[in-house]
Amino acid sequence: MNMALPKLRNRLFMSAVKTGYGDGSGKITDRHIAFWERRSRHVAAVIFEPFYIDRRVRELPTQIGIDSDDKIEGHKKLIEAVHKNGALAAAHINHPGRMANPKLEGNIYLSASDIQCPNGGKKPKALTIEEIVEVQNQYLNAALRAEKAGYDIIELQFGLGYLIAQFLSPESNKRTDQYGGSLENRMRFGLEILRLLKENLAIPVIARISGDEMYEGGIKTDETIRIAKALEQEKIDAIHVTSGNVCMSPPWYYQHHFIPKGKNWELSKKIKESVSIPVIAVGQINEPRDIDAILDSGLADYVAIGRALIADPDFAGKYLNLIDERIRPCSACLTGCLGRIKIGKTLQCEINPTVGRESEIITPAPSKKHYAVVGGGLAGMEAALTLDKRGHKVTLFEKEKLGGQFNYAPLPPGKISLQKQIEYYLDEINDSAVSVIYKEATPEDLIGKYDGVIIATGSKPFIPEIEGMKNFNWAEILLDPPKNKNVLIIGGGSIGVEIASALIDFNNTVTIVEMLDELARDMELITKKLNMLKLKNGGARIFTGSKVTRCTGNEIFISDKNGAETVIKEIDICVVAAGMKPDTSLAEKLDGKIPYYLIGDADKTGDAVSAIQSGYFTAKEL
Repeated sequence: MNMALPKLRNRLFMSAVKTGYGDGSGKITDRHIAFWERRSRHVAAVIFEPFYIDRRVRELPTQIGIDSDDKIEGHKKLIEAVHKNGALAAAHINHPGRMANPKLEGNIYLSASDIQCPNGGKKPKALTIEEIVEVQNQYLNAALRAEKAGYDIIELQFGLGYLIAQFLSPESNKRTDQYGGSLENRMRFGLEILRLLKENLAIPVIARISGDEMYEGGIKTDETIRIAKALEQEKIDAIHVTSGNVCMSPPWYYQHHFIPKGKNWELSKKIKESVSIPVIAVGQINEPRDIDAILDSGLADYVAIGRALIADPDFAGKYLNLIDERIRPCSACLTGCLGRIKIGKTLQCEINPTVGRESEIITPAPSKKHYAVVGGGLAGMEAALTLDKRGHKVTLFEKEKLGGQFNYAPLPPGKISLQKQIEYYLDEINDSAVSVIYKEATPEDLIGKYDGVIIATGSKPFIPEIEGMKNFNWAEILLDPPKNKNVLIIGGGSIGVEIASALIDFNNTVTIVEMLDELARDMELITKKLNMLKLKNGGARIFTGSKVTRCTGNEIFISDKNGAETVIKEIDICVVAAGMKPDTSLAEKLDGKIPYYLIGDADKTGDAVSAIQSGYFTAKEL
């Protein structure tokens, strides 16, 4: 059926983001509804997270399904929640093929050919012709359920390395029948699905495609243009252009902050120049100027915003000048969104502690008090702002510079976007009623003068006792990096690895010594892989399962777990990154004399996500 996109109130979509808010049944939960209702207030349409069409091919144990009629009622409630805000609802239906989660009991693994993802997963079974028809009908039945539930648009996943893309790509499709070989044959599987939907649905269908899969042997832009033209010929109603492949090029798939912003938009432009149907751009669209750059330059007809709407659910409203407030910025860090999902937790956000808790509103304090917050890092500033919003009087003590240790976070390569978080908090503090005192708070400054103290003094480096080691550095070395030096880094966690990565850029020769058997165990996986590649290409020497035992001048003695000793000569600089420990010195002095609350790293060392959440949730209850 020849359709067109319905009338949209603006040119902003919310892109599909995985939440992990399900209960394992595949049904919509109240948490889903609260999350998307909050983000549908100003966009034209919401594209929901991928809905599975067969329970045996889930990506997450908590994924939403649309594989059976008993789920329709929940979908109706979700649609109603966004419709009441004036947004349209788009159902994103997908089959992951060989990328089904290998850890889920009962999952099956299907693909165009029996080629395993080189980066992990289980070896799939090549679909027979009969099974192809069965899967195509699963797509159709899922789409029919979506239409029955009330969705306004169906989005088919033609890209990112999922099942249809596995047929499209010559890397994963080695078939010799009518579904393999030429591009025309490789397109057949997906185009037949599209044809089925167009013949049986009365609502528009759009396709998400990878403008370039960004790996050697994958689908390149010239082939994507041919695919886009074929989609147009089959009466697709719009094309949503992304990049990458979940198996072969994860940094592009996830739009990691190491990836250059704007590359996706260039791909959108190439597709738009090749077809006459609407094109939607996506990828690191997290500032108002990004939207303007795309739409004003004609790179696409619409933009799809994902993580920026996680960080700030009112991002679209603020862009449209419907809300006069500062945007809480997304820095494409992936720590709270992808990072938490990857370790089996729910979708969260580094800078927005309320993600996934949209129904838990902040309330005015029942009695107004005067609190001191000691420490102006992220946890301390979030606590101070939350106390202020609730009506308390707040004095924030900071001995050096607001931002605390997070001031070092933007210094490693590819992380300058994290500076936006610091600037956001500084501006919020300046606009609030919070009083800032730049001094190290003593017990005399606090006892008897405040109703309570929030201790956000952070953590301090753990310094191992090493014979002969007198002069050493920590992360502050990145403020004025040395050049052309031999640098020893003691500790190969995330801090040590990021310091090493930064120092390599200044032509330093780096040696890392780590007691555990693996570097960067605490680092988000994609970030870890990119950093490890950087260390390898930069010639870093790595000793795992080892420790520094002593120093003699510029000679460093290293012992492995078997006691074998190695001597590294001509070391110019030592950096200690052997971990952090909470700084509880102030708490010990206040104990029993004034109510106090430990937050952030002063309570338990962690990342920025947990620090900000700690500050927010503690202050929310006082």
